[in-house]
Amino acid sequence: MTEITRREALTAAALVTLAAAAPAWAQDAGTSAAMWDLTEIYPNEAAWDAARKSALAAVPGIARYKGRLGESAATLAEALVLQSDLGRTIARIYVYTSLKADEDVRASTWQEKHAQSRDLYTAFGEAVSWISPELLTVGKDRIAGFVAANATLKSRFDFYLADTLRQAPHTLSPEGESLLASVGSPLGAPGEISGQLRSSDIPWPTIKLSTGKEVRLDSQGYTLNRDAPDREDRKAVFDAFWTAHGKFRNSFGATYTAKVKSDIFYAKARRHPTSLANALSGSNIPEAVYRTLVAEANKGLPQLHRYFELRRRILKLPDLHYYDIYPPLVSLDRTFTLDQMRTTTLEAVKPLGPDYQARIAKASAAKWMDPWPRPGKRPGAYMQPGAYDVHPFLLLNLSDKYDGLSTYAHEWGHALHSLMSNATQVYEKADYPIFLAEIASTLNEQLLVAHMLKQARTREEKLFYLGQQMENYRGTFYRQTMFAEFELVAHDKAEAGEGMSGEKFNAIYFDLLKRYHGPNLGLDPAYANEWAFIPHFYNSFYVYQYATCIAAATFFAQAILKGGAKERDNYLSVIKAGGSDYPVEILKRAGLDMASPAPYRALVADFKSTLDQAEALMA
Repeated sequence: MTEITRREALTAAALVTLAAAAPAWAQDAGTSAAMWDLTEIYPNEAAWDAARKSALAAVPGIARYKGRLGESAATLAEALVLQSDLGRTIARIYVYTSLKADEDVRASTWQEKHAQSRDLYTAFGEAVSWISPELLTVGKDRIAGFVAANATLKSRFDFYLADTLRQAPHTLSPEGESLLASVGSPLGAPGEISGQLRSSDIPWPTIKLSTGKEVRLDSQGYTLNRDAPDREDRKAVFDAFWTAHGKFRNSFGATYTAKVKSDIFYAKARRHPTSLANALSGSNIPEAVYRTLVAEANKGLPQLHRYFELRRRILKLPDLHYYDIYPPLVSLDRTFTLDQMRTTTLEAVKPLGPDYQARIAKASAAKWMDPWPRPGKRPGAYMQPGAYDVHPFLLLNLSDKYDGLSTYAHEWGHALHSLMSNATQVYEKADYPIFLAEIASTLNEQLLVAHMLKQARTREEKLFYLGQQMENYRGTFYRQTMFAEFELVAHDKAEAGEGMSGEKFNAIYFDLLKRYHGPNLGLDPAYANEWAFIPHFYNSFYVYQYATCIAAATFFAQAILKGGAKERDNYLSVIKAGGSDYPVEILKRAGLDMASPAPYRALVADFKSTLDQAEALMA
């Protein structure tokens, strides 16, 4: 996600103090070493190094096909098979060192070996960079004839070839492509400079909380303390943190202006009408998806405003301010062991059918994950699908609270997406795009909340789980769409020729804050500096996919819970499809048009239903 979560901040903070012990409950679970078994990738370091050296020696061989792709269908198939098979091997080599390095970031040996894997990937990327431009010179009709005549091209590379040809109008000459590649580093500087400002140059304030504790409000300090129990502490955290950003508003304004201008440059170079069109072109996403998301989120704002009023009531506050949106609505002291997380998740995903259930039961019983935090381990959580011929691996830093259980279900959703895609698709069509990636994980979270609500016996438990769902909708649908709208407005204004600055970005963002949070939520003008805190704005037009994914996941989850085998199989067809087609087309075949209002209205309707349930409990 674009904003640092409390869980991420906790693990990141733990990483800074590497000498600290793992939590007592994690120690009791026996977490002195990783629980995953990486010998399934390579039995030992020597085997990995032999594979690396063999792949490195094979990379120059790709050049023997340069200038020959149009010779015949057989020659084209040979070249693409070599490229694909070698890439598959290199991915496995990379995954091994990536996981080993993340086991303990203090271990320089594996950091160095991972650097070797990255160098191998770079060499491979350079070695195959000529293939797409050359395919365009072969031409659409000739390639179509090759595909029709060759079984390998038809079964493994038809979509890749069609997608490459689709982008012909936006592909430059080899010289132009080389020039465009060469400016990537300097045009990426704005993101690096803004990151440097946040990480080392801003003199972050230190404040004293009502407990007497002094906290330094850098990004992690802010995230760890923004939900402080004492309201005056929360206000002090917000005021100090956003005021500190405001002192560098002009600098952040300059970096983001440069980023927006670089996006405009790329759009012009690729012959796209707008920066948005250029950003969406890679996965062939219609602009209507982005604009419909923004329009429907705005239409659904009355439910968000209703949620803020409910939050005020539950927290027993006289009014609600921006610094009141992070404290939990209800606390839940229940803890979960790893076995309980597994069994609870297996129960929750029963609606996905016996095949899904059997796969997740077998996978989660094997040594595929490293679950607990410990000194030196990489913070956060991820699923690594890159070793196609082995299986996914999961790095987690679980707490023993509900957020740990939710993370467990989420990441296993990613893993099952990859497992079912790999089982259905050939390697070349198995990798799914970001536009689909968060659907499977978020749907598992939705099923988990539904299951926990069924099991809940007390009013407090029910409010807790309903609160989790409402916060997901606030943070993942509405907040990410607000970010997406900020990007859209900023780029539209720049493309219209307006001069941009930190002051103008503040004005745009503050207008959005007021609209999204409603007339009854207090907002200090200093909070308009928040846009400068969001690093994903330097990965343009990316965050909207969090909102589209939770909308799609909600649509499918509600259909599955209310329906039967047909609704379940529609959803499973999505996670089996991998990257065999454009993501919008994969979803359309499952009955979901992301350019239509339907998925976003389904989410808003479920948000309303959740609010109804919570308000009934309050009554």
